[in-house]
Amino acid sequence: MDADCADYPLAQSGPSGRWFHSELCDFVSVLVARCQHSVLFDSYLMGSLISLLTELSNSFMRAFRHTCTLAAVKLLSSLLTVALSLSVGVENSQKLYDVQRTKTARQKSSQQLERIQKKISELQEKKAEVESMMDILVKGVFLKRYRDILPDIRSVCMEELGLWMKLYSSAFLNDSYLKYMGWMMHDKVPDVRLKCVLALQGLFGDPVLLPKLDLFTSRFKNRLVSMVLDKDNEVAVQTMKLLVLISRATDEVLTAEDYKQLLQVVFASHRPLAATAGEMLYSRILSAVTPTSDDQDEGNEEEQRQQILKALLQFYQESELHKHVVYLVDSLWDCGASLLKDWPTLTAALLQSSPGFTPAEQAVIVEILVASVRQAAEGPALVGRSGTKKVMSSREKKIQADDCLNLTEHLFSVLPKLLSKFSCTGDAVASLMRIPQYFHSDSQEAKNSQLVSSLMTEMAAVLDLHSSPAVLEAAARTYLSLCGDGAAWSSAARASRDALVQRWVDELTGLLGESLRGGCFSAEEEKIRQIVTTLKKLKAFHNHDLGRWSVFDLLSPLLMDNSSQGGAPPELLEEALQCMSFAMLWSLCSSSETLTCKEKAVAQRLQLRLFCERSHRCLSHCDHGVRTQAFLGVCDVLMAHSYQLQVWDPTCFGPLLYTPSPKLQRALLSFVSLHVFVVPDCDNQSRVSECSEVERLEDLHRRRNLLAAYCKLIVHGVLEMSAAAELYPHYMKLYSDFGDIIKETIYRTRQIDKIESARTLVLCLQQLFMQLKREQDSGGRAHSGVQTFTCIKELARRFALTFGDLVKFRECLVMIHRHGIEFVFQEFNQTPDNATPPYLSYLTILSEFSNKLLKPDKKTVLSYLQKHTAEHIIDLREDRWQPLIYYRASLLAVAEAEDAVSYVSSDRRPYHSRSPVSKQKLEGYKSPSQVRLTDPVSKVNKPSIGQSSQVILGNMDPFHVPPELPRKSHNIASAVFSESDDGSVDVEL
Repeated sequence: MDADCADYPLAQSGPSGRWFHSELCDFVSVLVARCQHSVLFDSYLMGSLISLLTELSNSFMRAFRHTCTLAAVKLLSSLLTVALSLSVGVENSQKLYDVQRTKTARQKSSQQLERIQKKISELQEKKAEVESMMDILVKGVFLKRYRDILPDIRSVCMEELGLWMKLYSSAFLNDSYLKYMGWMMHDKVPDVRLKCVLALQGLFGDPVLLPKLDLFTSRFKNRLVSMVLDKDNEVAVQTMKLLVLISRATDEVLTAEDYKQLLQVVFASHRPLAATAGEMLYSRILSAVTPTSDDQDEGNEEEQRQQILKALLQFYQESELHKHVVYLVDSLWDCGASLLKDWPTLTAALLQSSPGFTPAEQAVIVEILVASVRQAAEGPALVGRSGTKKVMSSREKKIQADDCLNLTEHLFSVLPKLLSKFSCTGDAVASLMRIPQYFHSDSQEAKNSQLVSSLMTEMAAVLDLHSSPAVLEAAARTYLSLCGDGAAWSSAARASRDALVQRWVDELTGLLGESLRGGCFSAEEEKIRQIVTTLKKLKAFHNHDLGRWSVFDLLSPLLMDNSSQGGAPPELLEEALQCMSFAMLWSLCSSSETLTCKEKAVAQRLQLRLFCERSHRCLSHCDHGVRTQAFLGVCDVLMAHSYQLQVWDPTCFGPLLYTPSPKLQRALLSFVSLHVFVVPDCDNQSRVSECSEVERLEDLHRRRNLLAAYCKLIVHGVLEMSAAAELYPHYMKLYSDFGDIIKETIYRTRQIDKIESARTLVLCLQQLFMQLKREQDSGGRAHSGVQTFTCIKELARRFALTFGDLVKFRECLVMIHRHGIEFVFQEFNQTPDNATPPYLSYLTILSEFSNKLLKPDKKTVLSYLQKHTAEHIIDLREDRWQPLIYYRASLLAVAEAEDAVSYVSSDRRPYHSRSPVSKQKLEGYKSPSQVRLTDPVSKVNKPSIGQSSQVILGNMDPFHVPPELPRKSHNIASAVFSESDDGSVDVEL
């Protein structure tokens, strides 16, 4: 038996392991309980059992050591229970003895006193004997096994030690045992550290035991504080709970610096840890507030809440770690919900005229108010915070519904006043504009038309003053929520929104009418600013259907303007392109409702064509922002059009087919090549080094979005699949930046048409190889855009790795080899001056796919290769034919990787070396001279290294998937191969 074997009952996972653990522990406890009055003290049973467990717990066999250590510590725990009962018996007998002694001489009974004294002596002797057994177990088992190599044994020892300290503190709760607990808090296994922390929670939770923990606390306090940042979340949470107990028990242990470090955990990403830290923070805030008398009136209570709020604001302002109030509110929600749900107090602090809070503090109160409203309406589901409970109970759902009603009843009437007061503060009003999104539609205030009208008026006034993206986005989302069906205020909200949009469209119509005259845009800076501001407002409402205002027709003249004659400024064109793309998207998405006749469908297609043509013109604009927006707009619109064609019901009118023009397709591809796959040049290294990491990541994110938009067009069939051949060359060069997007594109296109996807891979490799060949033939300076032969070969290897299921993709792999062989030998006429095909070295690249072929397919491909090489004179002793030897060896698969022909291609010079392995192969061939076989055969022996390298199969095309594995056959073959018992391949013509 292996000493470290884990195949024993206690180490098994699942119900069987848990059953054995519980039964073993119960057996030991029941054994001691049954024997505690007689057999326990016969100096035989327990002595033998303790000796057995002590010896086996020191065994080198893991099974014995683990099982007997568990039994030994459980035996000690059971003996500890016996010792406690004996201690109680001694105390009771001593009390009885004292009572008897205080009686008068007539009432005293000397015999009874002697009997009680004898009983006390017997109990004390038994207690001393039990403590002796416990001491033997501690020294023989615990002190040796608490640092065992097996983490489970260490965990058991620490768990039981904590129990001994709590139950029998007179013997175990001292510094000589507490040091083991402190040492094991440094254990590398989280479960051991967790057991130590849980044991300490039981000790610090008992006020009677606190005086005995002073030395331990002073010695290991720093370790406890550092364990709050433990890599194991459960250990960190339990440590924080332990520190909360310590802070409540005494104020002298944790210093101000310790509290500063611990309270920052309220911004942690793990919610249970942050909530525990919030409990500590809230208790500190409450302790800092001066308590009022018990008969406090309403004014004193309000003043106390104001003090609590100020203490919370002070903590947030002094904290420099995080600036998101929503995480602070989430951390305090479980313990301080009474303060955070006190919306009257929060709004009163914002509306009060006296200078009780500074503007900075009021801004924070606004964030707290909005965060508490969101938390009450949606629950603790925050981005970037884990450990949240995903399923709500019925009680929690009822509390959430009641909170929504309460906040709606209060804030519906107060929010207009808050918007009016903070209308000039952009950040505060942007936050306040989000509150109506969480209103409950069944509240009584929703039926009050005066309150609804007041709210709509203030929201419209805010939009007249602000054009920042935060305010506009919040307003658009709020209007979308209020305009939803089913709410009492929906009709008023729609009317208010329509009036806003109509006013913006009228303003824009007047401004553009004055600026666009004679086919040329001309306007002053102030007027341009007004146009851009209005376009931003319309763009912010992109989630609303603005089709009936004809925004597309209103803005299309801007894109007709000739920039050479002083066209519209770039910022205006960028906003116009976004508005037009959103209008086009809404037109396509609502096709099932708006297209009621063929004429409307034709008009929509003309509008789509017009947008694509105008955007195509903008792709060559001098401003980068305009080019980017034109590219994204075209991609989004074409994607939406493709989707509508797929879900269109043929029985109804729908969008007509539109295919982007070849010029537009080339322009899109050129944009991706120029603006996505950008490799920093050496000349720009100084400029790149000056850019911050944040700017670099933002630029990378922008380029990834552009590439993803283009790849979607390929995946959804808007562009031909062959267009991806221009993207795949960057799979290896820019793998860290775009490798995941290109790889996903390969997989998605393969699911659509695996044959066409494989052809795209072949096209990519052939184009790269031809570029390299032209570069070598020209003899000029190496171009940075041309990949080396090694890079192309590595790219082919990566492509081969994407084929997982070889049976599923066998047709694709065979097709790759067929096209590669045809690419090398097509239109090749052998002459004395042109003895080898110009693209012969491509076979080395093609060999990267050979290991993915099934064995029958290798024979088929080999025969197809022999068909193309049969009519040529091949001298295998010459170095220039080594790519053919290398490729043929990969198909034969008769040599291991280290014995295969090693062919290394230079990016500049032709092949010049011959490996020793190839020389050995040449010596094994029957004819070392030039060979030309012309007789067709009907049975071809299995190819091997010792056979001739040339076999002619006539003019037949043997490229066919053999029938050994039943797969769907493509009609690309005219002959069938089958393997006979004698090791030959039969060719059926």
